[in-house]
Amino acid sequence: MTMNENDIRIDKDGIWYYRGAHMFRKDILCIFFEHLKRDDSGRYFIELNGEICGLEVEDTAFVVTAVCKIQDACGSETLEILLSDDRKEALDAGTLAVGKDNVLYCRVKNNRFPARFTRKSYYQLAEFIEPDGDENEFCVVFDGRKYPIALASHNHDNGGNHVR
Repeated sequence: MTMNENDIRIDKDGIWYYRGAHMFRKDILCIFFEHLKRDDSGRYFIELNGEICGLEVEDTAFVVTAVCKIQDACGSETLEILLSDDRKEALDAGTLAVGKDNVLYCRVKNNRFPARFTRKSYYQLAEFIEPDGDENEFCVVFDGRKYPIALASHNHDNGGNHVR
């Protein structure tokens, strides 16, 4: 059975669909996330067992579902994010950018992919957001450091190209 590029779709909330049916099996989604790639033009695809299947991605393949502050034994703080693949990683606050409709984005997976914040995770991060100079500029502050939140370009083609 061959799959067409539009057979698998990821909506803006990170929900995966196969031919319109919600894909809910975590074991299958984990395999897909592990083999997820992007080409030079920003198109997403899964490369598995020598086969390539293109994906239709509404915005980003990864979604930030939660944010929490972690403090190590020495007192250093890190903001940890939980992604839609159920993996946790440290937030790279230097990649934060706000896009169309005030949606917040960052880069994940060693800067390989953009990720969209859910409303819930955005509100969790808001605890660390402060005004930065002009009235429309903001930054994230933690561990004694300020990280400006950039304005993303509005090039929405192929999901997430607007995030640096």
